[in-house]
Amino acid sequence: MKSILKLFSSVKLVIVMLIIITCASILGTLIPQQRSNAEYAVRYGQLAGLFTRLQLTNLYHSWWFNGLLFLFSLNIIICTLTRLSPKFRRAFKPKLRFEAKSINSLKIKEKFRKNWNLSNTQEMLRKEFSTRHYHLREKKEGNRSFLLARKKTLGLFGSDIVHLGLLIILAGGIVSGLEGFRTDLTLFEGQVLPVPKADFQLRLDKFETEFYPDRSIRDWKSTLTVIKNEKALFSKIIEVNHPLSYQGFVFYQNSYGWDWKNPSLEIWVKKRSSPSFLRKLEFKVGQRTSLEEEDIQLIALYFLPDFVINDKNEISTRSNEPNNPAAFIEGWQGEQRIFSGWIFAKFPDFARIHSEKEMDLILELRDFKSSQFSVIQAAKDPGVNLIWVGCGFLMLGLALAFYWPTREIKVILEDSYGKTEVTAGGIASKNRDAFQSEFETIMNSLRRLK
Repeated sequence: MKSILKLFSSVKLVIVMLIIITCASILGTLIPQQRSNAEYAVRYGQLAGLFTRLQLTNLYHSWWFNGLLFLFSLNIIICTLTRLSPKFRRAFKPKLRFEAKSINSLKIKEKFRKNWNLSNTQEMLRKEFSTRHYHLREKKEGNRSFLLARKKTLGLFGSDIVHLGLLIILAGGIVSGLEGFRTDLTLFEGQVLPVPKADFQLRLDKFETEFYPDRSIRDWKSTLTVIKNEKALFSKIIEVNHPLSYQGFVFYQNSYGWDWKNPSLEIWVKKRSSPSFLRKLEFKVGQRTSLEEEDIQLIALYFLPDFVINDKNEISTRSNEPNNPAAFIEGWQGEQRIFSGWIFAKFPDFARIHSEKEMDLILELRDFKSSQFSVIQAAKDPGVNLIWVGCGFLMLGLALAFYWPTREIKVILEDSYGKTEVTAGGIASKNRDAFQSEFETIMNSLRRLK
């Protein structure tokens, strides 16, 4: 048992644990957390499986990381408790009898004789210490009096309050690791989805994208309504860096996208032989529409938002962004297909229409519309309040340790034939130069009095 306590009270173990936790946290920052297996496979290839097995992709919820936090907390608790008892005795039950030898070993010290009796000298010191806001304890034995003057005693516990703050922060981290979560909710306008681990739902009332004059994206905004027991409680417009908070859940505007499975297309039909001829047709992918003048039916079989031909000479979409929209169109007369091919919204001259005979028609993809969806990140971090409280204690402890250092003056007064031998020494953990100046001022005041 003693060996275990000795191990966990070791400062070296604290440093080692801190280094391990720091390195693990760096990995958690470099490796995106809680993404899909497909995304990890694209990013890291064969390493993706190893990262998943080691829980590096869900680091802050992993058993081993939370175990490290628990062991680090235990280490801090034992280190603090082993050092706290002597501090309490020093602060509240100090020894009031000390030897001149211990005072003479101090760096800040004075020794002189005062032509006053012991009672008058002691009274003068009481007034001087009171003026300078020192708390005085006294003890008399025979012809000697022992005085212990201290102020800013709370500074003794600055490091312990720092440790308490760290423990509260670690507790918040463990609670968040065990109970917290993040997940993405994909919502179309008007859709209602239940929030995981909650007793309410979210409805997306409206999603809009704002653009700069050059058509680059400026902002995304989602109007969300919180619904509980089939009643709408309130609505709020959220955007990047302006989330919605409710019952410990926070909802962020994370991303957006389009439903390209069934978009609506606007196709312009022209004729090479008749420049004035123009027909505007609107229809959805998979839907047939008639070009009556020509007795032709058009159908769009596919739509790709970002057309590309890959290394394998396969047609696919590079992304879900409408960077290079293209539609595959077929023309039919009765049961006979007379032409087919790809037409491009941004590059109409690159249309690839195949026909068995020369075709007079020109097809252009002029516009396309699709319903947008908003991706809302739902996050719950039950330990966040503990972390903020811990930060408060941490700052308080640092302030006490660095800006409220304890000052202590020990004085032995010894009666010698109506005169008083004064032996005094001082201790300060910080600002020793300022304390030495104050100490010398007190001693000089005692010397000057007649």
